Amino acid sequence: MTSLFDPITLRGTTFANRAWLAPMCQYSAVDGVPNDWHLVHLGARAAGGFGLLLTEATAVVPEGRISPQDTGIWDDEQVAAWRRITDFVHARGTKIGIQLAHAGRKASTHSPFSSGRGSVPPAEGGWGTVGPSALAFAGYAEPSALTAAEIAEIPGQFAAAARRSLAAGFDVVEIHAAHGYLLHQFLSPLSNVRDDEYGGSLENRARLLAATVEAVRAAWPDELPLIVRVSATDWVEGGLTVEDVALVAKDLAGRGVDLIDVSTGGNAAAEIPVGPGYQVPAAREVRASAGLAVAAVGLLDDPVLAEHVIATGEADAVLVGRGALRDPSWALRAAHELGVVTQALPLDASSATTTGWQPQYVRGAWR
Repeated sequence: MTSLFDPITLRGTTFANRAWLAPMCQYSAVDGVPNDWHLVHLGARAAGGFGLLLTEATAVVPEGRISPQDTGIWDDEQVAAWRRITDFVHARGTKIGIQLAHAGRKASTHSPFSSGRGSVPPAEGGWGTVGPSALAFAGYAEPSALTAAEIAEIPGQFAAAARRSLAAGFDVVEIHAAHGYLLHQFLSPLSNVRDDEYGGSLENRARLLAATVEAVRAAWPDELPLIVRVSATDWVEGGLTVEDVALVAKDLAGRGVDLIDVSTGGNAAAEIPVGPGYQVPAAREVRASAGLAVAAVGLLDDPVLAEHVIATGEADAVLVGRGALRDPSWALRAAHELGVVTQALPLDASSATTTGWQPQYVRGAWR
């Protein structure tokens, strides 16, 4: 028996296992519309045994995209394109969640596939960016500081995106408040030097995130889970700490959040001790302090390490990123290496509750 392949239930949704696909930008959309690339990328991992797939950062408004090639969920064309993908994923017996995002001062950037670096100028298809304060991320254009009236519109933008996500067939919404994007920018004193109700104290800096969570929870069905991704530390003196984020997470638990997806960094240049499981201690501390389920992420592509994280109670799920890019069937391989017996699923596995092989691929199962 393993812990990694135990089911987990959040609200009314049961996931077949705790090996989940991390959200990873693909920089391959046109006008925010996902396409065949996204169908194959997510569809292959659905066939690969993951209990939950999370989409890349998907912008709630056009100006919230990290790059001009990011996906979005602000119009009906995008809803229809996502629905094609969620239907395929569900037929493989897998749950799928959407990561709702606004990049703030880190929006309008060149994709890694282009020759450019930093911000894309408006003359080349970019746009002006916004943030809590007029402080630029290193190497990027200076953002405009949002007014209080503009800030008040943001929770509604996320809520509208959540309603479209439901129409698009998603099972989970994840609010992106990590990696130096807009909601993290408000949380961190490194990027938020406001002197109004959205700046200063941790309570004030967390005000926009709290309002956004409440707005999304009200727009999202009670029986479906709501997740928030956080950066538990900025890894910089004077920035966010794990203790700060644990307090925020505890507050969010009372606002209807079901799980905290614990990452770190992204809001400032920092010396980060990257290595297998390097963010697990932060996940463990948030879990213990907030009394809330958490997911851990960060070079957890060794199945034995992933199993250890779950079995020891450091996290309730693990998110696999780079390992899943190398191996779309990472979850099925992990099950094999951990001694879990997997069976062939039916051709339409939409009602499946266990980890298994698609019947077309069962001949490739490890023996």
